[in-house]
Amino acid sequence: MSTETARTSEFITITQTFDGEQVDVVYKQARRPPDIGEGGDDEFAGNGYLGYCPPFQTRSYEAAPGIVCDQDQPVVLRDGTTIYTDIYRPDTDVPVPVILSWSFFGKRPGDGLTQWNVKGVPPETISLMAKFESVDPGYWCHHGYAVANVDPRGVGHSEGDISVHGSQDARDGYDFVEWVAEQPWCNGKVGMAGNSGVAVTQWAIAAQQPPHLACIAPWEGTFDLFNEAIYEGGVPGLTFHSILVDLLSGPNLVEDVGEMARRYPFFNNYWRDKVADFAKITVPAYITAGWSHIHLHGAFEGFRHAASTRKWIRAHRDFEWPDMYSPDNLEDLKRFYDRYLKDIHNGWELTPPVRLEVMDAFDCDYQVDRAEREFPLARTQYEKLYLDAASGSLSAHPIETESNTSYDAAEGLVTFDMTFEQDTELTGYLALRLFVEADGNDEIDLFVNIQKLSTTGEWLPTSVLGHPHPGAWGKIRASRRALDEAKSTDYHPVLAQQSEVKLRQDEIVALDVPIWPTSRIWHAGQQIRVQISGHYIREDWFEPLTWQTSNKGRHVLYTGGRHQSHLLIPVIPPRYRDGGYTYR
Repeated sequence: MSTETARTSEFITITQTFDGEQVDVVYKQARRPPDIGEGGDDEFAGNGYLGYCPPFQTRSYEAAPGIVCDQDQPVVLRDGTTIYTDIYRPDTDVPVPVILSWSFFGKRPGDGLTQWNVKGVPPETISLMAKFESVDPGYWCHHGYAVANVDPRGVGHSEGDISVHGSQDARDGYDFVEWVAEQPWCNGKVGMAGNSGVAVTQWAIAAQQPPHLACIAPWEGTFDLFNEAIYEGGVPGLTFHSILVDLLSGPNLVEDVGEMARRYPFFNNYWRDKVADFAKITVPAYITAGWSHIHLHGAFEGFRHAASTRKWIRAHRDFEWPDMYSPDNLEDLKRFYDRYLKDIHNGWELTPPVRLEVMDAFDCDYQVDRAEREFPLARTQYEKLYLDAASGSLSAHPIETESNTSYDAAEGLVTFDMTFEQDTELTGYLALRLFVEADGNDEIDLFVNIQKLSTTGEWLPTSVLGHPHPGAWGKIRASRRALDEAKSTDYHPVLAQQSEVKLRQDEIVALDVPIWPTSRIWHAGQQIRVQISGHYIREDWFEPLTWQTSNKGRHVLYTGGRHQSHLLIPVIPPRYRDGGYTYR
C-alpha cells in the first residue's frame, strides 16, 4: 500500500508496506512507447525483443493462415487498472485452452524484427508472433491452443507502474488468468510457459492459486531474486538487473530493483515479497533446469519444495533457448499440456519425475534424460575431499599438517587437484568449507569453480552454445558468512543475508560456500580441480554478468590440522555392477 511519494532528479520513491514493514520503493521513468507524449524514445526500433513496443492498435486480423490475432485487447484488473494483451488463437469455433506468457518484456516484439535472432536457434525457427523466451503461436495454434501474450501493469501501453516480480504482479496475473478463462473461445483451462523471466512469474502466479490455472511450465526460472541473482552468495551483482530495468518500456514508472539492492542490501520483507510461497504451488508443473545457467538453483528449489504432487524436472547441459524450441522438447511439452489442458489420457504420468543429462566434456553427454525418482538422489554417498595448501592437492583423508597459501585478492587464484582412480559420478549439491584470512582488508569475495581435467592435466570444459563452461560454481562474501540454520544442510548451506560482520586483522574464519548442483562423470585417471579466486572467471563467455567485489590485499587460505578445509561431493554409485560391467 502506497503511503508517500518523494521525487529526486532521477528517482521517485513510493513508500509501500510489505507484511507490516514500510519500505521506500525506488522507481524511475520507464522508456516511453512510440505513440505516447512526444513520440516516444527514438531508441525503440533498434532494441528488438526487450524494449520494443509497437504503436497501439486494437483490432482482430489473420496473423497467419489459420491463426487469428485479437490485438491490444483491454483487460481490467481488480483495482481498475487496464492492461493489454494479444491473443493468438486457432481460427475455429471449438473452444481451446490458452497458454499464458506473462513478463515485463514487450508482447509484440515481432513488429520490430525481420526475423528472430536468438543465440543457438537457427533463423526462422521462431515466428514473429512469439514473445521473447515464450511459446510460439506459430506452433501451438496449429495444435489446438491459444497463446496470450500480455503486457502486465505498466508495460507497453498498459496502465500503472511496472513491478519487477512481487505480489502485485502475481495478483495481476491471477486476475488475467480468470479473465481469459471466461472468454467464449476458451475451454476454461489456462496453462503457463516460458524461459527465464517468463518462468519466474509462473511461480508467483501459481502461488496465488487462480481457480482456472491448470498447469505451469517454468523452464529455467529463478525462484529467489535476491539470494539467487542480485546477492548470490552475498556478493553484489547489480549490473544485470540495472541494465534490464533500463530496457523496459511503459507510459509511467518502472521499479528499479538495481537501485533497491543498493539501498536495501539485506534480505527484508521487500525482497521476501518477490519469493513465491512454495506451499501454495499445487498445480501440475513441468520444470527444466540448465546445469550451466543462472536459473539453475531456482529451478531445483521449485521442484524440491513446491507442494504439487504432480511435478517433473528435466535438467540439461545446453542453454535455455535451443532447449525450449527443439522439436523433441516441443513434443514433450505438448504431451504435458495435452494431459492437463485438454484432459487427454496420454500416459504423461509415466514420465519419470526427474530426468538428467549427466555431462562429460565439451558437448559430449555421458547420459541423456536418465530417469530418477527424486533430487538430490536417494543413493547419494557424500564424501569429503580435503584441501592441502602445501601441495595444491585434494585428499580423501584429513590433512594432518597445517599450511596456508595466498593469492592477490583482486586478480589471483589458487587450485587444488586430485585424480579419480575409478569412474566417479558427481550428481547433486556440493559444498566447500574454507578457512580464510583477509590480509590487508576487512572483506573477502570468493568465486569457486569445480573443474574437470583430462588424464594429462588439460582443462575439460562443457560446451554451452559453443562456449566453454568451467563447471559447477559458487561464491560467497565473507562478511555474510552467517547461515540460516533452519534451512541449511551439510550439502546445501543457505546464507541468512540479514547482516554483515567484517573481518578483523589476523582473524581466520570458516566459510561455507554453497556450490550449485551439477551432474558430471569423471573417468578413471581424470582429475577434479577446485579453483578459488577473488574474481569471476569465465573464458569466452557471452552473458554480461559482473559482480561488485570488495577485494584488495591478499586472500590467505588455511588447510590441515585445526583448519580442515574440504569439498563435500555427492558421489553416485552405479545402479548395477558385475565384474567389469557397470550400469548407471
